[in-house]
Amino acid sequence: MRGRVLSIAGTDPSGGAGIQADIKTVTALGGFATTAITALVAQNTQGVYRIVDVPEDFIAQQIENVLDDIGADAIKTGMLHTLGVMKTVADMLKRKAAGVPLVVDPVMVAKSGDALLLENAQAAVRDWLVPLATVVTPNQPEAEILAGMSIRTREEQVEAGRRIVAGGARAALIKGGHLPGDTVCDVLVLDGRVETFEAPRLQTTSTHGTGCTLSSAIATGLAQGLDIVAAVRRGRIYTWEAIRTAPGYGQGHGPLNHGHAIPDTPA
Repeated sequence: MRGRVLSIAGTDPSGGAGIQADIKTVTALGGFATTAITALVAQNTQGVYRIVDVPEDFIAQQIENVLDDIGADAIKTGMLHTLGVMKTVADMLKRKAAGVPLVVDPVMVAKSGDALLLENAQAAVRDWLVPLATVVTPNQPEAEILAGMSIRTREEQVEAGRRIVAGGARAALIKGGHLPGDTVCDVLVLDGRVETFEAPRLQTTSTHGTGCTLSSAIATGLAQGLDIVAAVRRGRIYTWEAIRTAPGYGQGHGPLNHGHAIPDTPA
């Protein structure tokens, strides 16, 4: 077991997304998962039914207790539902985790279409979290909000990534799953260059928690000493295979198979 990954995110009792998916992913990739829970979410593959906020001082205490004792080789943020939670997490990261690689998954909307981020907190992702991030992993709708532009083409993915990096992130991975086509292309903007990653589109409804899974996989790679490109590459391979071998549970957007055999190498 190598690589300590702290996930700061909300829950998913159906096991496909959120903290539960993060723990499964980190463990499957050989890391050690710790958590700080930001919200209790009643949801399943069909929708989000209720969100109960965790007190901000308790979120801060979870982060502090974990970092003071276990420590972290990488941190991943997921659902940060309110402006207060966003500020609490950003402040704790600056105070307790300066220099620790950070993957920001800007969770704004669930696969069901339900909002997971209050509108007045969207700007805080850009202003408070993006400047702290090693990698930001938005899907198309999230990238459009963060970059302030529409995204319909690969060139626009690149431009959105550049805008997010200009906002202070080390790298931005603009995911292409929402864009049409038989091939899914994710675009990584990093250090003034662009890397593209392509994979055949899988015709499936088992896509619940793909963003959580990929961001956690990337964080695990960083925690284990992979560079950003290698961490993204391995994370995408792992996530694609988890979608391909999904168990087919649920009546909506089903969960992935987080327990499949992991790739031997990051290549």
